[in-house]
Amino acid sequence: MEDNIQEMCQRAREAFHTVEYWPQEKVDEMVQAVAWELLKEDVRHKLGHMAVDESGIGVAEDKVNKIKNKTLGTLWDQKNLKTCGLIEENKELGIRKFAKPIGVIANVVPCTNPESTICCLGLSTLKTRNAQIVSPHPRTPKTSNETVVHIRKALEKIGAPVDLIQCIKQTSHAKTSELMANCDFAVATGGAALVKVVYEAGKPAQTVGAGNVVSIVDETADIPSAAHKIKLSKIANNSASCSSENAVALYENIYNDMLDALKSEGGYLCTTEEREKLRQYMWPDGEHLNRGIVARPATFIAENAGLSVPKSTKFLMVIGEKVGPEDRFSGEKISPVLTVWKWTDFDEMLDRLENILAFSGEGHSVSIHSENDEQRVKLALRANVGRVVCNMPHAHANSGGWTTGLPAT
Repeated sequence: MEDNIQEMCQRAREAFHTVEYWPQEKVDEMVQAVAWELLKEDVRHKLGHMAVDESGIGVAEDKVNKIKNKTLGTLWDQKNLKTCGLIEENKELGIRKFAKPIGVIANVVPCTNPESTICCLGLSTLKTRNAQIVSPHPRTPKTSNETVVHIRKALEKIGAPVDLIQCIKQTSHAKTSELMANCDFAVATGGAALVKVVYEAGKPAQTVGAGNVVSIVDETADIPSAAHKIKLSKIANNSASCSSENAVALYENIYNDMLDALKSEGGYLCTTEEREKLRQYMWPDGEHLNRGIVARPATFIAENAGLSVPKSTKFLMVIGEKVGPEDRFSGEKISPVLTVWKWTDFDEMLDRLENILAFSGEGHSVSIHSENDEQRVKLALRANVGRVVCNMPHAHANSGGWTTGLPAT
C-alpha cells in the first residue's frame, strides 16, 4: 500500500482534534494502556529481536531490556505530571499557565533504536495530547511499523483514536521531507546531515545528533569500579547508543593500573600495527565510517580488520594520537572501539577535551570517574556539553535511569 503523506497528516489532525480537550484522567488512562502493551514480555521480545534481525545492529536482549526500562522510566517521569488545563498559577502576579498541545509531530527514527525511540516518544506525545507520524529509517521500517501496530492496538482497546500514531510504511527522503512540510513539530534522532535537513524544513524541532563521550578517570577514582562501569556502558547494545563512551582519558599516575583493569574487563589494546589495520577497515576512504561495523561485536570487527584477538574480547582499545580529521579515532565510532588518552594536568586535559568535542560530539555529554568535586565542577563549567555524568556507566545513566535523577530520553 502506497503511503499518502497528505492523507496521513489529515487523519493525524482529526485524531488530534478528538483528544485535544480530553481531561487529565482520560489522557493518563490512554498513556498507561499503551505502556502496558509495550511492557508485555512477548511484545518486548518480538520487537527487540526484530530490530536486530532487520538491522544487524546491537544486542537483542539489550534491546528487550531497553524497551522495558525506557517505557517504565518515561511513565515514572510523567507520574502526577499535569499536561491538561491549568498547570501553574502565581496568584501574587496574577499569572496562570495552561498546557496546550501542538498538533501533529513528525518522529524521524534511527536504525539504532527503531523500537525504543517510538516507545519513549510515543508516551510523551500521547501524554501531551499530540498526534505522531513516524518516519522510520530505511534499514528498519518493519520494526518501527510493528511497534506502531502495538501502540495502535492499545489505543483501539480503550476507544482512543488509533491515528494518534501512524508510520510511513515505505520510507524515503522525499516522504520525510513532505512530512516535515506538513507537520507542526519535528523530533529527529540521527547524524549531522539529518539534523540539518530537519532544521532546513523551517518547523520547530528537537534533534539529537552525534555523541562522542570521553570518560575521564583521575587519581581519586575507584579503579576496578570505574573500569567495570566503563565496560558495562561500552558493551551495552554493542555501543549503538550516542551515550556510549568513545574514549577514556586517564591520569598518568593511574594510567597503567587503569589499562590493566580495562583489560581484565575484556578490553584488548591494539598494537600500532593493529591500530592501522583497524583504522583502514573502519574508515576505508579515510573519512566516512564503515557502516558495516556500527554496533557489531568487537570480535567481528577485529576479525574483519585482520586482527587476531581472544574470543573473550568485549571491546577494542587504541591509543589516541591526534585530535581532528587526521585521526578519526578521536571522533564518534558507534562501535565497541575505545580510544585511550593520557593526561598529566587537568586543565590541559580540558583543553584537549574542548578540541575533541569541537571535532565531534559538541553539546552532547561527558563522563568523569572521580571523588574530587572541585574537578567535577570545573569539568561541568568548561565542557561544552549538556550533561556531565559522575561515577556511573555513562550509556545507562545519561539517557535516564532509576538511580540517576535524569529523565528518560
